[in-house]
Amino acid sequence: MKKINIIKSNRDFERIINNQKPYIYKDFIVYVERTTENIYRFGISIGKKVGKAVVRNRLKRQLKNIIDKKIYQKGFNCIIMIKKDILNKNFHEMEKDLNHIFEKIGIIEGENK
Repeated sequence: MKKINIIKSNRDFERIINNQKPYIYKDFIVYVERTTENIYRFGISIGKKVGKAVVRNRLKRQLKNIIDKKIYQKGFNCIIMIKKDILNKNFHEMEKDLNHIFEKIGIIEGENK
């Protein structure tokens, strides 16, 4: 993911989480805020209950890899939160579940080659 497509500000996380309805599917909670900007941005939140820093960073790298495989519509901010049960899944199951959520929300345009 490019730096322009990453949400890092705590203020942005709080605004999106407090004002948007969550989409919950298996081990993911996704909040989407529609904007008028010409870019899309993702934020990833993994709590300390999921594991130590090594585990959380590995999950973040895997999620960023899954996100990079698709082309997205412009004009949204998305927060992805992870539940602890994600540790029981492999990469392909995570990819399938996350892509299912993105299709349900309607933010995917196509495949990134």
